[in-house]
Amino acid sequence: MKVFSAAQIRACDAYTIHASGISSLDLMERAASKCLEWLITNFSKDTLFVVLCGPGNNGGDGLAITRMLHHNGYGVKAFLVQFSEKLSADCQANLERLQGMDSSLVQILNPGCFITDIPSHIVVLDAILGTGLSRPTQGWVTDFIMHINQLPNRKIAIDIPSGLPSDAVPEEKAAIINAIDTLSFQFYKRSFLHPETGPHAGNIHILDIGLHNTFIEGTATQYYIIDEAEIKKIYKPRQPFSHKGTYGHALLIGGTYGKIGAIILCSKAALRAGAGLVTTLLPACGYNIIQTVLPEVMCLTTGQDAIADINDWSGMQAISIGPGMGTKENTAKAFADFIEACKQALVIDADGLNLLAQDQSLLPSLPPGSILTPHPKEFTRLFGKSINSMMQLEQARTQAMRYNIFIVLKGHHTAIVTPDGECWYNITGNAGMAKGGSGDILTGIITGLLAQDHTTRNAAILGVYLHGMAGDIAAAKHSQEAIIASDIVESLGEAFTRIAAL
Repeated sequence: MKVFSAAQIRACDAYTIHASGISSLDLMERAASKCLEWLITNFSKDTLFVVLCGPGNNGGDGLAITRMLHHNGYGVKAFLVQFSEKLSADCQANLERLQGMDSSLVQILNPGCFITDIPSHIVVLDAILGTGLSRPTQGWVTDFIMHINQLPNRKIAIDIPSGLPSDAVPEEKAAIINAIDTLSFQFYKRSFLHPETGPHAGNIHILDIGLHNTFIEGTATQYYIIDEAEIKKIYKPRQPFSHKGTYGHALLIGGTYGKIGAIILCSKAALRAGAGLVTTLLPACGYNIIQTVLPEVMCLTTGQDAIADINDWSGMQAISIGPGMGTKENTAKAFADFIEACKQALVIDADGLNLLAQDQSLLPSLPPGSILTPHPKEFTRLFGKSINSMMQLEQARTQAMRYNIFIVLKGHHTAIVTPDGECWYNITGNAGMAKGGSGDILTGIITGLLAQDHTTRNAAILGVYLHGMAGDIAAAKHSQEAIIASDIVESLGEAFTRIAAL
């Protein structure tokens, strides 16, 4: 699924109106009808609504929704927050339609006015400001938004929470409606997908309002959502006439005294992801442990308590390095020698990333197509600070293109950045996965997929999606609070079953 800018969405609206032979008011009616369907599905007839409408087209949506809710027997009243004397043409038309139905259904709020004494059980729909916002709110509008946020009522944003820009992270203290749900038309907005802004939007519900597919398919973007359609294209089912060699041999390098669990989790995930053979290179102190708890894995050792050298990786279809490896001097030298010598694309995580940060002269030596999997702090150590997460992602795009690598920037919506500058946001996963070991499992999954001859791009995209889906399955069974990394591994089977059924 493509993620478009606010300007592209406006162009898509205009193209749809022209190509479909409809009016902008017809398209607004279509959007309001989709919102009505969602509201009817999720709220009983005794629910009462207050709809806050601005003077632009977002307000026009709100006025149309008010009319439709009333027509369907719901108790509803609209308030037109008139911070501008001039209404958009479609907002004016919907105001007149609503007033023609029943003038008591809408009340004009002039500058300086506020709504008080709204009972807490009433649902508030926010249609004050839409995607046309180009600067922070000021004056009365700011105060009004802050006042609404203080109310205990459930708030649902229409298209986008008022005050939230579509394509940027606003100032820290910007006035933005805090919605529980956002009913967004056709597309995700980038601001829904970043930690500074996403919480304002709450749960995202994408409503298909029939924007013209010719425009959507023909318009370029660098930003995408990993959706089921993309995963269906990537997933490769097992072939009946095959053997373990068909699915590749993965080498996983890591572990140090006290952190053997990290490379064990990584190795188990590579097996669960479908690799035919897995060999783990770890220090001798972990030999008995891994042979006991993971007999399916072959084992090589180097050094006693930490990785001492890496000198045999021939015949491997996929290699990862870093989980639990430590950053001791002899390990750092072994890592540097390995990076300089290896010409095969690698998956680098955890202490592998920390060692790269310590010796950034190694970055130009990374094999083309390698996959780095940093969390935001690891990324900062590697490439420097950014003013916010959206700028950090832009920095990741720059570095991925510069070094011809993939960067998997981990977070609530992990983003995969490709060497040609594409950015794929993942929407599976949950906060219960924010625990030690989760990243090691992601590394193992991606490595296991690479061993099966997935391209680096597809292994990263499918791996991140699978990882998040397995986390969602585990959370459904155990709760977000109680899941541990091993639960994610054990849920990979069900995740694969769901993907195979797409």
